[in-house]
Amino acid sequence: MAGTSMSAIHEYLVRSRNTIQAALDDPSFAIAITDIVEAIADALGHGRKLLLAGNGGSAADAQHLAGEIVSRMNYDRAPAAALALTTDSSVITAIGNDYGYDSLFERQILGLGCPGDVFIAISTSGRSPNILRAIDAAREKRMIIVGLTGSTGGEMASHCDICLRAPSDSTPLIQQIHITAGHIICGLVEERLFPRS
Repeated sequence: MAGTSMSAIHEYLVRSRNTIQAALDDPSFAIAITDIVEAIADALGHGRKLLLAGNGGSAADAQHLAGEIVSRMNYDRAPAAALALTTDSSVITAIGNDYGYDSLFERQILGLGCPGDVFIAISTSGRSPNILRAIDAAREKRMIIVGLTGSTGGEMASHCDICLRAPSDSTPLIQQIHITAGHIICGLVEERLFPRS
């Protein structure tokens, strides 16, 4: 039993390392991160806000990254405007009950989004109906749309202004890459907006 567990642990860590290496080896991955940093820093620097959404583990990532922007990433500084659309249980249950699950984020984008805001849409498959509808709503509101997805990009890739594709088809590995990239993005945005004195 212990040998089987050790083998599974080793195998997963190797797959994780290989996915990180694939991201390192792909120049378009770093370029996408740079473009995302520019878009977010420009929007926040001009008084706009960051809205984020995802389902399941991607919802947790949306909340995690919003926290890094509003609170802090690496050092004390002023807060910036970010909101995960996954956190208000009254709003989520009202929309889900009245309009259906596929409208969960679309309605919030239409109510809260403004031109020049950034929407980070997170979907490991790139096919989540509620994320795709939110992207359409963000386009209608003239927001900047950033997608975080897996290697294929799914349907959402062609509908985003910037799309970061994790080099994997495995949901857990895609999510690992998303949060790693998210930490890089938040750290660089923080440095851009609030340079250390």
